[in-house]
Amino acid sequence: MAGAGLSMLETSPEVGPEVGNEVGQTTGVATPERDIARDLAKRAVWVSPLFLAVGAIGWGSEGVASAAVALALVAVNFLLGAAIITRAVRISLNALFGAVLFGYIARLGLMTAVVLVVRTGGWFATVPFAITLLVTHLGLLVWESTRVSASLAFPGLKPAPGSQVTPEENHSK
Repeated sequence: MAGAGLSMLETSPEVGPEVGNEVGQTTGVATPERDIARDLAKRAVWVSPLFLAVGAIGWGSEGVASAAVALALVAVNFLLGAAIITRAVRISLNALFGAVLFGYIARLGLMTAVVLVVRTGGWFATVPFAITLLVTHLGLLVWESTRVSASLAFPGLKPAPGSQVTPEENHSK
């Protein structure tokens, strides 16, 4: 890679927006935050049968519905966070910092609004919802942190030993 000594916030021609593009129009841009969020959402689907089963065993159909709402909120939260970062990083570092802060507050507000709306329904069970929401948020982040490489060449996925993949090959998969 041409910019071997770059930090996470700098870009090189291989991974950054191409010169001459308008804001928001990029081609071939590496977006590790989007890759990581998609990976987290995919893993939320993988663990969902466990949480739905626990909800069914402990709370019946209300537990299943509540766990499903929590799982959906977790996936949407990660995907929205990545979308906010992806959009803001193209503008400036100050925009990124502000978007991360206010995006976090907005996403917390969204989750709170969803809870306030669904808790009045007779089908909502607080305990399986809270357990699923907390455990999947933290568990998926821990799970992903073991997979994320510190190298820009392998965003979001831990490389297999002995294999070298360029950023272009990584994003074409």
